[in-house]
Amino acid sequence: MKLIGLLALFLAFAAPAHAAELPGDSVYRLPVALTDQNEHTFQLADRAGKPLLASMFYTSCQTMCPLIIESLKRTQKAIAHDADAKPDVLLVSFDAQRDTPAHLRQVLGQRKLDAATWTLAHADAAGVRQIAAVLDIQYRALPDGDFNHTSVLVLLDAQGRIVARSEKMDGVDTAFVAAAKKLFAAK
Repeated sequence: MKLIGLLALFLAFAAPAHAAELPGDSVYRLPVALTDQNEHTFQLADRAGKPLLASMFYTSCQTMCPLIIESLKRTQKAIAHDADAKPDVLLVSFDAQRDTPAHLRQVLGQRKLDAATWTLAHADAAGVRQIAAVLDIQYRALPDGDFNHTSVLVLLDAQGRIVARSEKMDGVDTAFVAAAKKLFAAK
């Protein structure tokens, strides 16, 4: 709980002006510029207004990141099946140097991700650290250019508050999907 309090305090002082109406514990208050696969620059606050599935990855990863993507696909499908809503997905890269918008766009196509609901994005190194911190995703860069990182899916409500987390990558986390369905039903 101490971490959440510190996070709320940090976000309250660091919030961009257009995010001032968001709750103090909203991830969307984080003032980080992101660039997506279409070279559009946006802030997390631009996602306010509807629930969001979020995680972090990097495209050259051959082990856990493909599992994160597949888990998000299965989770999105499970939520959409019963909730009559297809949640948006945001994947933020740890590797802004190699994960350029063109490369992110290529991966979107290779992985057959729906461009209407999936956003692959990168931020500068400081922004990556901030996003990882508020999502409680641990990572570190390795000398060979790879990253060690935790694998987690995060469910944010329409106001950017963390509602649920899942570390299950080998199937659908039914408790996580239930939390998402409840969130969509409350809309």
